[in-house]
Amino acid sequence: MKRFLSIVAAAFILSIGAAVVCNAAEKKDAAGAATSATGSASTATKGAATKIDSAAATAESSTKAAGAKVGAAKSAAKVEKVDINSATEDQLKSIPGVGDTYAKKIIAGRPYANKSQLKSKKIVPDSVYSKIADLIVAKQPAKK
Repeated sequence: MKRFLSIVAAAFILSIGAAVVCNAAEKKDAAGAATSATGSASTATKGAATKIDSAAATAESSTKAAGAKVGAAKSAAKVEKVDINSATEDQLKSIPGVGDTYAKKIIAGRPYANKSQLKSKKIVPDSVYSKIADLIVAKQPAKK
């Protein structure tokens, strides 16, 4: 009986987790996954322990599918990189990890041949550079 209750509790917790993850991506899918997982768990309480294991597996797969949808949404929303050679102070401050001080230091150190010069010229520390490296670019002016 203890195993039965713990499996039902696990299925319920997984269904709640699936709802939370899905809610970040799409509210419609979250409601459907939570309802489906909760319905599977309540059906399983009437059946044998194997049905409960199946409900837990269904809830777990719902959670994984929801996580994949969130990942796909993030990659689909491509963020345009900020050019450290031409960006305004406000554009630089919009980068997570870059505040007033770093934005002013980046502007003062221009031009940059490549974005890694932010590290080599000690404009930003390694920890900040590792966070912003994928969000920036150092474009070069067109040659005439």
